[in-house]
Amino acid sequence: MATSRVVAVLALALSSPMAGSEENAGIVWGDAREVATGEAHMGPWRMNESDFRYVDDPSVALHEDGMAAVVWADQTRQDVFLQRYDRSGEPQLDTPVNISRSADTFSWLPRVVMAANEPDTVYVLWQEIIFSGGTHGGEILFAQSRDGGETFSEPVNLSNTQNGAGKGRLTARRWDNGSLDLAEGPDGGLWAAWTEYEGRLRISRSSDGGHTFSEPKHIAGNDALPARAPSIAADDNGRVHLAWTVGEDTAADIHYMVFDSQSDAFDAPRTVDETDGHADAPKLAVDDDGIVHLVYAESPEGMWRQAHIRYTQARPGEGFQSTQDISTAHAERFDSVGFPSLAVSSNNVYVLWELFPRLGHRSRGLGMTRSTDGGEHFAAPVIVPHSGVSASGFNGSLQGMLMRKLAVNDAGDIAVVNSTFQQGERSVVRWIHGHLER
Repeated sequence: MATSRVVAVLALALSSPMAGSEENAGIVWGDAREVATGEAHMGPWRMNESDFRYVDDPSVALHEDGMAAVVWADQTRQDVFLQRYDRSGEPQLDTPVNISRSADTFSWLPRVVMAANEPDTVYVLWQEIIFSGGTHGGEILFAQSRDGGETFSEPVNLSNTQNGAGKGRLTARRWDNGSLDLAEGPDGGLWAAWTEYEGRLRISRSSDGGHTFSEPKHIAGNDALPARAPSIAADDNGRVHLAWTVGEDTAADIHYMVFDSQSDAFDAPRTVDETDGHADAPKLAVDDDGIVHLVYAESPEGMWRQAHIRYTQARPGEGFQSTQDISTAHAERFDSVGFPSLAVSSNNVYVLWELFPRLGHRSRGLGMTRSTDGGEHFAAPVIVPHSGVSASGFNGSLQGMLMRKLAVNDAGDIAVVNSTFQQGERSVVRWIHGHLER
């Protein structure tokens, strides 16, 4: 897209009533906090010898007291870091803590969980570019902190494979790194899921708070139809919900299954909504009533075409309802949207997504909508302030867009993270705090 057209599209988006204060009614946004800054240089890929100098890949978790844990990757140091912020935006650690501590290998695309009943316990899962003899490097590593992130345990390799763990393959030449997820169950158990370049989706469970994990179990996926982009969520009845999509298929659909931790049994996978379009990047959440909420991006004309965000839900004992497009207004004003994040609290359902002013180019901001009636209706989408839409660079996630950039709590706090990259100038990781009007 010519620069003039990019500017015109962004100006229209920023001047539209949809981005104005009326449409933001109900959410008060604060200033953005710069979590980390760095250079903005990415040289050619030379495995772990690549000259990458930038910060990227933020993910966020939020506790009920408003405390936020933000993790990100520093590509210059090739490690994953963490900082905690209180509700007012003040950092709680003297300096960011190095979690991965493996400067010889790239660590990136982390997920973070703050234990619900142990506020000082923090879990982090990430992809480490370890080459173990296969065609693609990638292992899934895990570490935990019992002192609020001041120190972390020695990282543990959960995958131990030669098959390129953490890669979500679309085609033989296209994939997203960060194809992994981490969730905590109501009993304090942990669930980790990831996919491999060769296509297998695996899941591993810890029943002792992250001290040990089970042997990874192959759930779905193969080389012909590789599983991609897993999302995992646990409900109060000990059931674990898992969603994913597949690569090598221009008409890919979202797949879903449930694991009963009491009987140690998986249901057969089912298709959520079979269409001719390409469905990707699902996200799951389960609310206090056991309702399963699901969002994903769909391109009706096939892979890499214009996409919109679809939402559906399944009540206990029922199947998923008909899906609905919740991003129409943004999809009409941007070339595309995609890669959603999802969070629920009480009757509030929040959905965040990437905004693409030009199809096939990098994201230039974040869109968001909220339902106040448990997903029955959604407000007109807004552009999240400070999310990069007016910046001269573009959004980060240069190694893969499969991120979790949104967290909320029952107190009305909203935490959004994002990274921006201005080639040759500056890269930034930001934490954006909002709250419901009180």
